Amino acid sequence: MPNLNREPSVYPDNLLAADATTIEQAESCWCFSTLARAEKSAARRLFAQQVPFYCPIIFKRFRSPSGRLRESFVPLFPGYIFVFGNEFQRIAALKTNKMSRCQGVADRDQLIQDLRSIQRAIEIGAPLTPEARIVAGDQIRVRSGPFAGYEGYVLRREGKTRLLLAIKFIEQGVSMEIDEAMLEKN
Repeated sequence: MPNLNREPSVYPDNLLAADATTIEQAESCWCFSTLARAEKSAARRLFAQQVPFYCPIIFKRFRSPSGRLRESFVPLFPGYIFVFGNEFQRIAALKTNKMSRCQGVADRDQLIQDLRSIQRAIEIGAPLTPEARIVAGDQIRVRSGPFAGYEGYVLRREGKTRLLLAIKFIEQGVSMEIDEAMLEKN
């Protein structure tokens, strides 16, 4: 079976860009919980209706039970899509019949900052590992390298230092391996 092409994960393409007007003009933002394994289907429907959204998608390689190497594009946060806009766009998202719950976001600016960090890490091609829950740790800032300015938390796994980039609203995040010399305590 051929590999499928990457599908849209953000609409419009510059939604999270620093100079984006769409996200600044949006009246509200919501975090939608999707039906099980329906994130990309919901994203396709939102894209067709031109509803501004972001559903982080990453490339993943894995072995099937038969040992065959498989490649796929998978949602970074299974079960979640972020929608930006007005009440009509929220209703359009609900009418996709792919959403199970809608939550309004209280700290919109923090969510946008978190999503921009995640999107930049995906664009750079950093090897990201989904983290199910935010865990306690030292809050840090990356002082040098391609991730300079990023803020997050330190995780240690198998003796290696990892930087946790989190979306506090849904209590999920991603981590990436990073050299400790690049970090400073916040």
